[in-house]
Amino acid sequence: MAHPAQLGLQDAASPIMEELLHLHDHAMMVVFLVSTLVLYIMIMLITTTLTHTDKMDAQTVETIWTVLPAIILILIALPSLRVLYLMDEVNNPCLTIKAIGHQWYWTYEYTDYGNLTFDAYMTPTPNLLPGSPRLLQVDNHTITPTGIPIRILVSADDVLHSWAIPALGIKVDAIPGRLNQTTFTTARPGLFYGQCSEICGTNHSFMPIVLETTNLNSFESWSTNMTL
Repeated sequence: MAHPAQLGLQDAASPIMEELLHLHDHAMMVVFLVSTLVLYIMIMLITTTLTHTDKMDAQTVETIWTVLPAIILILIALPSLRVLYLMDEVNNPCLTIKAIGHQWYWTYEYTDYGNLTFDAYMTPTPNLLPGSPRLLQVDNHTITPTGIPIRILVSADDVLHSWAIPALGIKVDAIPGRLNQTTFTTARPGLFYGQCSEICGTNHSFMPIVLETTNLNSFESWSTNMTL
């Protein structure tokens, strides 16, 4: 979960988010090196008063500043494409959950467990327990087991929504009449918070997402109690 005055991204809670963090660090290092080179060239041009006549021919310089940016873009594009394909891959999920966006709450259907369906509304501020984050807590958590691949099917009932949890590297658009999907595997138990990331109306800021990951035995006990 993010905290006040945080400058970086949230700690990764899934393998995909770890890859995204590595890509972010890689891209920032490239940007830093390019910025340093440009700053050095600008300082040299400003402070140097002598111009060598051999440098007046611009063909060599033009070749360098055409080829070098292409190489830099390739260094950024190849890792980016790798992560993009990893995010889009769906391999034999062990559990499927359907998330349906409404104005302004989420409905969850555990399709592998028959009639296991519930709504998740934001908890009003007066009803919050001590330590619960304001505008991020819900009355019913989405429970998932840790360490197994889980598929999320995302759709909407009225307008555009977006199901997003930053710590897991997930952001899936919820579109009426269309079913989008993604998969994730959590690396550790915990509570992971998200919000609708598509402006969907007056109460867009008040439809949070809370994903609670636990061990398999606790998940089975919870699902059994919910279906009774």
